Amino acid sequence: MIREDVKRDRKATVLVAGSWGTALALVLASNGYFVTLWTRNAEQAAEINEKHQNSRYLPGSELPANIVATTNMQDALDGAELALFVAPSAGMRLVAKAASPYLAAETLVVHATKGFEAETMKRMSIVLAEELGREPSSIVVLTGPSHAEEVIKKQPTTVVVASESLEAAEKAQDALINGDFRVYTNVDVIGAEVAGAIKNIIALGAGLSDGLGFGDNAKAALLTRGLAEIGRLGTAMGANPMTFAGLAGVGDLVATGTSKHSRNWRAGYMLGDGTPLETVLEKIGMVVEGVRTTRTAYQLSKQFGVEMPITRQLYEVLFEGKEPKAAVEHLMGRLKTHEMEPLG
Repeated sequence: MIREDVKRDRKATVLVAGSWGTALALVLASNGYFVTLWTRNAEQAAEINEKHQNSRYLPGSELPANIVATTNMQDALDGAELALFVAPSAGMRLVAKAASPYLAAETLVVHATKGFEAETMKRMSIVLAEELGREPSSIVVLTGPSHAEEVIKKQPTTVVVASESLEAAEKAQDALINGDFRVYTNVDVIGAEVAGAIKNIIALGAGLSDGLGFGDNAKAALLTRGLAEIGRLGTAMGANPMTFAGLAGVGDLVATGTSKHSRNWRAGYMLGDGTPLETVLEKIGMVVEGVRTTRTAYQLSKQFGVEMPITRQLYEVLFEGKEPKAAVEHLMGRLKTHEMEPLG
């Protein structure tokens, strides 16, 4: 469904042109924006401009005429009223640094990346604020259950945009919402970012459980207890616990932890099936944020004194050579405890 209330002389920029970035470019284009996708890859830019396709990330999908691509950062950001950063967490700081000289003060900054910066353990909004010279309160995060493959098909999708500035969140909401893509607002940036990052770890665990041949009971337990881990860490970092019951928390966890669209679930499944991590990452061929985030979350759990047993076991599987089945046995053999322990 194409919105008719937005003039086509409005410009938005999406950095970078992966599957999620391209899907969000399609949402903005449907809303009447002229969208520029920034990419470092000249061949990818040429394909988007000449063939209206992004075959590596969204094969078989045709892009409309009001989506173009460029490798020139200045051209990409010139006149943009909205800049949507969708770089992987490992590259976000470099992309932001490159964008900073050309980003107008009035441009709304949104990011849709679910992860932490590994070296600093910082959330993406903090990384962007540092490199763009902005107050963290002005940055908006877009998160929630949203597979790119479904968004490009205009299947019903509901997400949340969070910012300490409700005005900024509402501007992002107005830019993105349409009949296929429903957008809620929230002011809990910490909760939105922590939930979006940690759920990738739990999705790895859910995939691993499936790869080991376990059933729905095991996966349901992993997702539920995983949500408790998200809540404990997020609350310790200053989040509102209610955020984890919403789209950023349980919503995204269900979508990512149960779907074959999810790279994190697929990576976990292959690990459970006995495939070495290096081969898993090679076969998927795109960023699996949950692998990187597991190391960071393990460090954060120690820093904040938070118990995260699923995260710890996945850390040992990924980085210490522990057998997946032994990790599950360890979780099942833990000391008995209450289910509803305090989040703090």
